[in-house]
Amino acid sequence: MALRRRQLRHLSGGMKGIVGKLSICAIVLVICTLSLMSSRTTIRSTTRSAEMHVEELWGTAPSDGWRPSSAPRSDWPSPPSHTNGYLRVRCNGGLNQQRSAICNAVLAARIMNVTLVLPELDANSFWHDDSGFQGIYDVEHFIKTLQYDVRIVESIPEIHKNGKTKKLKGYQLRPPRDAPISWYKTVALQKMKEHGAIYLTPFSHRLAEEIDNPEYQRLRCRVNYHALRFKPHIMELSDSIVNRLRAQGHLMAIHLRFEMDMLAFAGCFDIFNPGEQKILRKYREQNFAPKDLVYSERRAIGKCPLTPEEVGLILKAMGFDNSTRIYLAAGDLFGGDRFMKPFRSLFPRLENHSSVDTTGELAQNTRGLLGSAVDYMVCLLADIFMPTYDGPSNFANNLLGHRLYYGFRTTIRPDRKALAPVFIDRENGRNAGFEEAIRREMLKTNFGGPHKRISPESFYTNSWPECFCQASPKNLADKCPPENVMEILNSQLETGAARETLPTQSNLTSGPER
Repeated sequence: MALRRRQLRHLSGGMKGIVGKLSICAIVLVICTLSLMSSRTTIRSTTRSAEMHVEELWGTAPSDGWRPSSAPRSDWPSPPSHTNGYLRVRCNGGLNQQRSAICNAVLAARIMNVTLVLPELDANSFWHDDSGFQGIYDVEHFIKTLQYDVRIVESIPEIHKNGKTKKLKGYQLRPPRDAPISWYKTVALQKMKEHGAIYLTPFSHRLAEEIDNPEYQRLRCRVNYHALRFKPHIMELSDSIVNRLRAQGHLMAIHLRFEMDMLAFAGCFDIFNPGEQKILRKYREQNFAPKDLVYSERRAIGKCPLTPEEVGLILKAMGFDNSTRIYLAAGDLFGGDRFMKPFRSLFPRLENHSSVDTTGELAQNTRGLLGSAVDYMVCLLADIFMPTYDGPSNFANNLLGHRLYYGFRTTIRPDRKALAPVFIDRENGRNAGFEEAIRREMLKTNFGGPHKRISPESFYTNSWPECFCQASPKNLADKCPPENVMEILNSQLETGAARETLPTQSNLTSGPER
């Protein structure tokens, strides 16, 4: 009997071991099954992720409850009548650089409590155009819109002292690049108090973009997206062009940055013939610092502007067909028609401001500020905007920020670095999966919705979250200002005006005051 009990115990233990092993096998089988199902789901998800829904891109990007708002959200006193002097600036560069410089000039005037003289635009050196601020922007609108922020005059007034009329001269000062606020509160302000006026030149990128003061950043947005309005005839011309193009369906605008200056800057020469390469090398030597640039290396890291053909291939892979109406904002494309021909074969419905301007006004000003201003407005109002080279100080940068603020309007921003190996493979005869690879990379990009600003992205390219708000935010700092914010600011301005005892001009007759 004892032997029998030992045999039963042994059998029982063996059965338990078998059951335990079977249980483990069952668990492993379940895990493997779930893993396989997950894997299949992932594969289906990956397959779906390479699909583009073009019809959705014609609308605006999801806002997640955010809306543009640059009005002050905390105490924002009106500019006092007693200012420390007059600020003059000379804005150099192209349209984008000039706009950001104007925004910085207004902010600098607020920081120093000075009167801003209408900014000068260095149009001659870049645009061969002497239109100036008054010829491009609506001056009255500019001054009125910023009345709660800074005092602005069109020119430095003459000073009357001891029966004599004296013209106030601005002390010329060169600000350091990306100067901190402290420089304006110390060095610049000291010279202002000594001379009554300062002249900052050049004034491109002369105030740090990243400032730990949301109200200062919102002031920049008020200047850029509200105060800086083109003159009425430019707005009317732009509207007529957009309406004419939109009458035939959706409109896409592309900033095709395939121009001599950008190609020379990027060092992308090898795709051109010997004569063209010579022109590009000479331009680079004359305009940029010497640097050893290897085309294959530059191309591989996405430093070369997209060619017109590459732009066409991206759009085709995304699902846009040859009926797509495209407005080209560009100067003189380098290399002639042989670079445009492949693009035109894919998308024949191409227009630019000259082809759609019935007035003939733009034909006489193709390189001037007028043509650039019209291009800017058409790109702003288009259903989709695509920059092909959004490098520093570029026309496209401000447009990307403006379209974001304008209601998260769709933008297509190719990642040149990510796309470079895809195009290089195609050039080397490896065409399999080309369009799918393009779609996969494009789906990783942002199409114009709110997103975190990460260096080197500029504040002027993405002013979220400072210049946006939510009605029901998780963070109170993001709460929209009260509906009567403008009434509050106007009341403050009127109260301050009632307290004035001396006119602004006489405040400087005995020297500048704080």
